[in-house]
Amino acid sequence: MSHPFVVDIDPVAFHLGPVQVHWYGLMYLLGFFLVAVLGEYRRHQGRLPVGREALSDLLFYGMLGVIVGGRVWYMLFYYAGGPSWIWHEPLALFKVWDGGMSFHGGLLGVLAAGWYWSRRQRLHFFDTIDFVAPLVPLGLGLGRLGNFINGELWGKPTSLPWGMVYPNAHADDLAYVASHPALVPQLQELGGLVRQPSELYEMLLEGLVLFLVLWLVSRRPRPRYLVSGLFALLYGCFRIAIEFVRLPDPQLGYLAFGWVTMGQLQSLPLVVIGVWLIWLSRRAPTLPLAKAGVER
Repeated sequence: MSHPFVVDIDPVAFHLGPVQVHWYGLMYLLGFFLVAVLGEYRRHQGRLPVGREALSDLLFYGMLGVIVGGRVWYMLFYYAGGPSWIWHEPLALFKVWDGGMSFHGGLLGVLAAGWYWSRRQRLHFFDTIDFVAPLVPLGLGLGRLGNFINGELWGKPTSLPWGMVYPNAHADDLAYVASHPALVPQLQELGGLVRQPSELYEMLLEGLVLFLVLWLVSRRPRPRYLVSGLFALLYGCFRIAIEFVRLPDPQLGYLAFGWVTMGQLQSLPLVVIGVWLIWLSRRAPTLPLAKAGVER
């Protein structure tokens, strides 16, 4: 039996005195940096009629939306103890070192930030979201790379040649082998089962592929709603597909029929909204390019 890659990477990138700097946090920082750089590039092209200071405000509000929305949504829908923490342990919301961020909550946070900023700037909400949508996927991809480095969110056992062993999945391995005794030799030889690297699938599809599609489509002015609709549709489809090979969160398990996950349920509305927005774009106006770098 060939020896697959073992996902046993130190999650700590380096130390600053007593402070541990984790790869996952660095991925978030790099993601925000790329969003800022790409956002300024698109603003300079005239993709949004605002100045640099206004764009900085939008990115700051969006960053807060990602963090607050992602954390609150996780605590409401994924936290092991259920929503009872609101009454019994409200400070659990701030225990970010215990992990727990949700993409769908972060998305809602970004939408709320975009709505607030658009009202202040007197811009159409979807002109703002169409501008932001192509900036997001690289940050998503880096977040999934952080999940991979942490050895979390692994996939189902597989015989594919690119499968990997996750030491952190040892408890799941033992439970799976109990009902699949033919895999006992693999567990003994490799120290774990060979699993789908589902985080890397998400990094490629939700990150790289989604970025390339949105970036290429938005290279020239497009009708309002189209770019946002493509983002929602493609992300929803990618996420639903990958959930079939990714194990659900252990505190939730499958929600129905032995295969429906929380991620799929929350992604299905994105597919519907994406199709609706693309349909609306057929008769929507196109935001003209603004004179680069000029304040409104």
